[in-house]
Amino acid sequence: MTGGRAQEFSELDHRPWYDRATRWTQLTFVEDDPLHFDRAFWADVMSRTHSDAACISAGGYLAFYPSAVPQHRRSRHLGDLDLFGAVNDDARRLGMVVMARVDPHAVHTDVAAVRPEWLARDESGEPIRHWAVPNAFLTCPFGPYYSEFVVEVIQEIAQTYDVDAVFLNRWNSRSVSYSESARQAYRRQTGQNLPGTGSNDAAEWSTYTRWRAEYLGQQVLRWNDALRAVNPRGSVIPNRGSLLTRDLDEAVSGQLAPAMFVDKQGRSTDEPVWTAGQLGKKARGLHPDLPVTLISSVGPEVPVVRWKDAVASPAEITTRIVDGFLHGASPWFTKFNARVIDPRWVPPIEQAFTLHERAVRLFGDARIEARVAVLDTWRPDPAEVRENPHLDDDPSERGVYQALLEARIPFEYLVGDTLDMNRLREFSVVVLPGNTLLDPEQEQILCAYVESGGAVVGEVVRGATGWKAPAAEPGQLANLAGVLAVDTVRTEVRNNYVAVTEPGHRVTDPFGPTERIVGGTAVAAVRVADDVVVPFRFVPDFPDLPMEEVYAREEPSDPAVVLREHPGGGRTALVAFNLSALFAEMAQVDHADLIAALVRWALNDEVPVSVSGEGLVDLAVRRSSSAVVVAIVNLDAPNTLHGQMRTPRPLGPQTVHVRVPDGVDAVTIRRLSEPDPVRQEVVGGSVDVLVPRIACLEVVEIGWVGGR
Repeated sequence: MTGGRAQEFSELDHRPWYDRATRWTQLTFVEDDPLHFDRAFWADVMSRTHSDAACISAGGYLAFYPSAVPQHRRSRHLGDLDLFGAVNDDARRLGMVVMARVDPHAVHTDVAAVRPEWLARDESGEPIRHWAVPNAFLTCPFGPYYSEFVVEVIQEIAQTYDVDAVFLNRWNSRSVSYSESARQAYRRQTGQNLPGTGSNDAAEWSTYTRWRAEYLGQQVLRWNDALRAVNPRGSVIPNRGSLLTRDLDEAVSGQLAPAMFVDKQGRSTDEPVWTAGQLGKKARGLHPDLPVTLISSVGPEVPVVRWKDAVASPAEITTRIVDGFLHGASPWFTKFNARVIDPRWVPPIEQAFTLHERAVRLFGDARIEARVAVLDTWRPDPAEVRENPHLDDDPSERGVYQALLEARIPFEYLVGDTLDMNRLREFSVVVLPGNTLLDPEQEQILCAYVESGGAVVGEVVRGATGWKAPAAEPGQLANLAGVLAVDTVRTEVRNNYVAVTEPGHRVTDPFGPTERIVGGTAVAAVRVADDVVVPFRFVPDFPDLPMEEVYAREEPSDPAVVLREHPGGGRTALVAFNLSALFAEMAQVDHADLIAALVRWALNDEVPVSVSGEGLVDLAVRRSSSAVVVAIVNLDAPNTLHGQMRTPRPLGPQTVHVRVPDGVDAVTIRRLSEPDPVRQEVVGGSVDVLVPRIACLEVVEIGWVGGR
């Protein structure tokens, strides 16, 4: 069997390593692993999970091979063993891509005593001790440890072993180092002194953040050059957290690696399980031409606390990985400590990886597509990034994401940094969450998009942590949408309602006979053009206590939702309250229904693929010249929104509806659960495929040949 797999992968050797690597096993050694390493177990895991790539601990903080680099401290239990070399050999026998893991963020006390110039230092010049290990110190990213020692380690590994890449873990420390090397480098490049820890000067920190981004980005490129001097086909891969590359210099971020590796090993207790898919979408939105891999852990952890020897819920492990690859992020699992104290993680990893191995056969060369895009304009604030390197958790974006997911509307991310008409033409509707900040050029591009037939759905008020009044004069996009002026923006509004003023309109239909629904806690008073449609208007304020006073005194007046159809076929919808953020906070179902209704109205019936049925699912649609592939992940389980996901409830019947090209009379249906092809006739230009049951994942391929 091993020989067969090696032969299978050897036929793909002409492709770059990052195109061959689709399922990753990461084994991160701990110091006492040489005492009890079960080599056969790990070879079996890689084989059973269909892994075609491995990331293996090699060196940096500790060496797990017989390194000859001075002060490269070996595991004290290593002896004559070569732990890295052994696993590397096993992976190569299985025909796998191999990446050597190097962690440069700290050194032991004995190394620190010999090489004090390697250490990060606080403002008083004292070495910074490791926050978790008392006998270790943090290294300085701006000194000779990074520029000399790490180079030596990378080149030694590349010269000694057959590896495709080197993975740099914890290479971009958030701690501000005041070492002499850092002070000199900063002064040389900026002409300034490093900002003090007590400084609240935003300009100082902005300058520092830009310098740090450029310096570290260039350092990765220098490491990459060092590796390629030994192995011209190799790559240095910097581990990226959920900030992706947004905290690095834009001029070099796209050159850092030939693929995106996003580290999201755990999730906080208020983070939904579909964050995995969200990161896949965001990474592809930022770098649409790069392959994306999502790094997951088998243990439970939150941003501050980890239990690396424990095992997360099996359903959590499997569903996170599946939801990630649903949206184009190849799976990578990481296991810290080669000794398997709790083996319950193995079956869910095997299940998830096997599902991926089978699903990609149906995906084929079909590319993910959607008619709807969520615009992502967020850029990290320098002060916030210093304190929190994790994904910006904006409630308005979270509200939009959840509402579209619940409505089963497939969507992608469109990143503001890459906004242009070529990208926009891939979509029919662009949704602007309440946190959207547009510069004049972006507004102009979106206006041109609407005038050429596109649609935009957004909110008049905005803000991430609080609601801020827009400029006195609305921007050109708001004017195009029919909002002529914003008179006031009120916050901390209580007992607000919006009344249905256009019954029977497509946007108000989902609310049936009701006269009003919950409004906002941040409300804008807007004046609008005469030719707009206002399906909802604000009910003027009235008390919420005492109970005898809780009734409306006046008729609905100010516009709450403004719709406009444009001569070129474009559509705009603007909401005058904090719709998306309030849905994220309160989970009011009417708010989710309103978001979905606005997007469906903006689509104007352009829905070539849909999935109907009961339960909570996540969807992705792929399309090639001869097929549509619809993937459905079952998220219908207790605690999907909060905490570890429990076992999903199997979903009952789901119907996949697909419009096919003109002239196609019949299609071939294949499903993940039923791989044998079945012929089905086309009726009225479309096909309905019944999926009887979904446990975790179902993939449906509808293929055709020809058509007029």
